[in-house]
Amino acid sequence: MKSDSTVVSLRQPDTIEDPLTAILRSGARRLLAEAIEAEAEAFLTTMKGMQLPDGRDRVVRHGLGPERLVQTGIGPVEVRRVKLRDRGTSERAERIRFTSAILPRWARRTRSLDALLPILYLRGISMGDFQEALAALLGKDAPNLSPSVIARLKGDWQTDFERWQKRDLSARRYVYIWADGVYLQARLEPQAECMLVLIGATPEGKKELVGFQVGMRESAQSWRELLVDLKARGLTIAPELATGDGALGFWKALEEVSPTTRHQRCTVHKTVNVLDKLPKSVQPAAKADLREVWTAPDRTTAEAAIASFAEKYRAKYEKAVTCLVKDRDALLTFYDFPAEHSHDRGQPVARNKSPDASPVATL
Repeated sequence: MKSDSTVVSLRQPDTIEDPLTAILRSGARRLLAEAIEAEAEAFLTTMKGMQLPDGRDRVVRHGLGPERLVQTGIGPVEVRRVKLRDRGTSERAERIRFTSAILPRWARRTRSLDALLPILYLRGISMGDFQEALAALLGKDAPNLSPSVIARLKGDWQTDFERWQKRDLSARRYVYIWADGVYLQARLEPQAECMLVLIGATPEGKKELVGFQVGMRESAQSWRELLVDLKARGLTIAPELATGDGALGFWKALEEVSPTTRHQRCTVHKTVNVLDKLPKSVQPAAKADLREVWTAPDRTTAEAAIASFAEKYRAKYEKAVTCLVKDRDALLTFYDFPAEHSHDRGQPVARNKSPDASPVATL
């Protein structure tokens, strides 16, 4: 549309012009309004059979709620809630309420955005920096994300975590577990803390986070505390197989707490350990040779691949061969289980034929 004005609007330094985002936001607002409207109409349809003594519908539309902003991944989107009224309320009849599954009454952010906030916090974004960090995503004046709101959310996250840490595990069983230590130094402590992590596979083959806690490095005592806590909360059936790296603390604690669990060395960690003892020019070929070990269809073939690797590299790279051969049995433990073997990106997977069938792979 033509205009007689000669005034040219200049873009402010702290603003971002993004026509595509504006179009997406406009479309999202329209689709959200249509979805809320359809949800309300569907509810009214189910209530058609309920009428007042004079024949009128008991549940009817009652206008729209005030407009509010809902923070989404493409910025704030304006939305209005459809209001329905129950005209048949009395002391004898219970009031019929309509609650939108799409737009809960007090919702101010999408669930995906709520999931993003703790991730940003764990990545090192402080409470005072959230407003600035999210400005490009949600707009300059993103409401409901002030430092005080983030502080409150942090308290909610802590409560959820403490509840999760105390959950009952008596109904759970994990056929296989993976253990690893993740070193954290997000706040520049003199010494990096170690997050001890356990992941388990259920008999149905589903992976779940079993437990984690901050420990002093990967010491036997720290792992023992975590394993004993899980056992005390009901995880009494020992896993068949545990996979981990070469950290001795975990294996020592596992032998004390769960002596029947078999040990499986992580082939990913072992690959890195072996390649570190080879020059870079040799590493691609050596990595392919190690892959022949991890993807072997049976123990005999795997042992032959290890022997071939030793023969090929021992003359010049004895340390690399020693690093591989010394853990031969622990690297091939999973072959001892009655299983068919398939392969996924060089990581062995065993699937038992029994009802307890569950995949085991390197972490």
